[in-house]
Amino acid sequence: MSTLAAAAPAARPARSRSLKALGAVNFFLADVRDGLGPFLGIFLIGRGWDTATIGLVMTIGGIAGMLATTPLGALADATRAKRFMVAFCAALVIAASLAILFVPSFAFVTASQIATGIAGAAIGPAIAGLTLGLVGQKGLAPQLGRNEAWNHGGNVVAAAGAGFFGYEFGLPAVFMLMTLMAVGSIIAVLTIKADDIDHDAARGLERQEGQDREAPSGFGVLWRSTPLLILAGTLMLFHFGNGAMLPLLGQQVAAQQVAEETGAGSADAAATGGAAVPSANQPAGNGTATATAIAPGQATAGRPAAEPVQQQTSLKSLLSDPVSYTAATVIIAQLTMIPVALLAAGFAGRRGYFLLLVAALVALPVRGLIAGLWPNPYALIPVQMLDGVGAGLLGVAVPGLVARILRGTGHVNAGLGAVMTVQGVGASLSPAIAGLIVERFGFSTAYLALAGFAVCGLVLWLVSAPKVAAACKGE
Repeated sequence: MSTLAAAAPAARPARSRSLKALGAVNFFLADVRDGLGPFLGIFLIGRGWDTATIGLVMTIGGIAGMLATTPLGALADATRAKRFMVAFCAALVIAASLAILFVPSFAFVTASQIATGIAGAAIGPAIAGLTLGLVGQKGLAPQLGRNEAWNHGGNVVAAAGAGFFGYEFGLPAVFMLMTLMAVGSIIAVLTIKADDIDHDAARGLERQEGQDREAPSGFGVLWRSTPLLILAGTLMLFHFGNGAMLPLLGQQVAAQQVAEETGAGSADAAATGGAAVPSANQPAGNGTATATAIAPGQATAGRPAAEPVQQQTSLKSLLSDPVSYTAATVIIAQLTMIPVALLAAGFAGRRGYFLLLVAALVALPVRGLIAGLWPNPYALIPVQMLDGVGAGLLGVAVPGLVARILRGTGHVNAGLGAVMTVQGVGASLSPAIAGLIVERFGFSTAYLALAGFAVCGLVLWLVSAPKVAAACKGE
């Protein structure tokens, strides 16, 4: 008795240290688990790729991750080496991303996206298993909120660093920053004490006092669970609409920059009878106002034959740079996600998960409408704030709801992997479909089409309310 009493106080601070390390893991993995993410499209457009080809390689990587997610979720359930899973996958993402920097060929980029997709597929269930193994079912919702807050904080720091260093030194600096974040994630995950992880709790098994733990259910429980299937279908439609939206924002700015650099001179030359003139959308190279010629016959009493070119403001200059623009989209979204995730964790404990899913599903169509109907760089503020709302809510709701649905089965992480597999169908197809729409109809039409897919997900979730209500209710 006295031995147990003495051991208990020592165990609590040890687990507390592991939970702090888990927060650090989520912070550093923010810039690692998705690889280059939206910066990949910018990098490839700068090397002459078109949006359809970029969408294709992203889709191939997404499909690879999709196919691997359920088996890797089952591995996260079965293995006691969850920490190694996270560390190995972080190293794999970095190796794959650096390969793109040095050999940006179609074959290497495709192989890199496949490796990144598989690594990202393993990290999600492994982190969920570590979290559940450290805090159990009762502490899961608040810890998921803290995990998401740390993750989004890491994304803000990484995006700010990528925007600054990318603007000053070019895209290779983004690769270097990602490498440093990956090293930090590996150190942090190895700091979690292995003895603090309850591997039975990590897979959703429960043990009554004085009894042996339950045996895992068969894998058939995954496709026999109606709430799990509805959740997976809803998220598939959500990610069909969401998957391509952020990459398209960056690609649109990059494409506009390329068009201005390659087409402005010839367009102006045609307008002025063959003499190329500076574009009014570009700052003067010597820092002073310059004159832009007016085409013959266009000068009037109120409009002289030469006009001063308006200098770009610092903000406009940053927004016209695709790296800085993409970094700004990430920062705005992630800053929104931090308070949203913390609030969602408290709400889930009191009211359950149904309304959290509704709010996330509503945010995406509104986001697509704004992006499609307001073709202005400043639209990124409301567009990415809404992205922060949706992602912040889903980051807490999805793993928490899957753990609730599959409680006691021993297949929580396999179930989360299965849900991620199905939603990956939408996420992996989204860039390819959106790329084709852009090629034929333009960016605005692509944003509106993506919003339409999200509306379908919202409708499915609402009409299925009676079937998911019991699983979604609060404690």
